[in-house]
Amino acid sequence: MFDPREKIALFIDGANLYAASKSLGFDIDYRKLLKAFNNKAYLLRAYYYTALIEDQEYSSIRPLIDWLDYNGYKVVTKPAKEFTDSMGRRKIKGNMDIELAIDAMEQASTVDHLVIFSGDGDFTTLVEALQRKGRKVSVVSTMSTQPPMIADDLRRQADHFIDLASLRSEVGREPSERPQRVADPVSADFDD
Repeated sequence: MFDPREKIALFIDGANLYAASKSLGFDIDYRKLLKAFNNKAYLLRAYYYTALIEDQEYSSIRPLIDWLDYNGYKVVTKPAKEFTDSMGRRKIKGNMDIELAIDAMEQASTVDHLVIFSGDGDFTTLVEALQRKGRKVSVVSTMSTQPPMIADDLRRQADHFIDLASLRSEVGREPSERPQRVADPVSADFDD
């Protein structure tokens, strides 16, 4: 599946990966994730995409974002949009699909193999476009949940499908191993 001579780039849909790993009962250890893919091929870039709620004084994702930014990930964020639906419920929307797609298309001239961490069927067209450019595309999500968290069209289009459940021993951490919060989130070590 991976050739040690090929250049790879990771494109992580943060919300999608979080939901998949949570449904499988483990957390992602992002240091282990980098190491695991560095061992498979030459890891050129690792992108992490997430929307942030701007008006919150403290966001639970902020320490993770800061840690990723300082530890080898290119973090791409944008403000989430807040709105009230027709039932009067407060909703938050923060889709990062277009940012991920643009970065993947730009990297297609540089890398041999793109690894997309998302089960979102909207990425099927992106996978097709990357393949037309002669690139190999793997998709990481899961079929081990009910319902599966990967769109069938995306799974079929990808050159390789990697079930996140199969990566648990390489990139996972039990929720009970989660580090305790510290006063200075930048110096926190999030993967011990």
